Amino acid sequence: MGQPVERESGEAAQSELPPGQRLQRGWPVTHYGPVPKFRPERWEFRVFGATADGEKHCWTHEEFTALPYASVVSDLHCVTKFSMLGAEWGGIPARTILEIAPPAPTVTHVMVWAEYGFSSNLRLADFASDRTIFATHKDGELLTAEHGFPLRLVVPHLYAWKGPKWVRGVEYMTADRRGFWEERGYHNVGDPWREQRYSYQEEPGEGPEL
Repeated sequence: MGQPVERESGEAAQSELPPGQRLQRGWPVTHYGPVPKFRPERWEFRVFGATADGEKHCWTHEEFTALPYASVVSDLHCVTKFSMLGAEWGGIPARTILEIAPPAPTVTHVMVWAEYGFSSNLRLADFASDRTIFATHKDGELLTAEHGFPLRLVVPHLYAWKGPKWVRGVEYMTADRRGFWEERGYHNVGDPWREQRYSYQEEPGEGPEL
């Protein structure tokens, strides 16, 4: 189904754990708040903000899941210190969204929006990585509701909170703005290999003022 599976290269491909992480067997459920009820007739994915054409772009669930499917094999590193290695994530690459709903040339960051107003900010370069994917499947199976069905973002080279569950849209931004957890003390970048867990660790230029 779809494009060939891409496999991670570099540090994670060697099955090394980032600093402070432990190997996890299985996939724990971790989230804040209740699990939203999926209503396909009301579900919509939106791209808005500083788009190249100045318009908002929307897809129904049927339209979104009909976009080209791809798979990425990568690790998942949770800030709570567990790492799950070698999962296969299937869905729609973030680069596909950037191609069909391009950002304006001045865009530097995106805000990924999810149910209940949850959000996570990303540098445009992180979002545009060929490994960043809007996942609908894990290891060939549809995601469960607890793990983010119908859609979660996976950004393999950052901590897992940077990839929200129950995603509903992307806002293109011309300046950085902290998301939900970033406003509450989590690091604005979230690189597990640099152990960027908390905002007090930020270096100048790594995030807007709290």
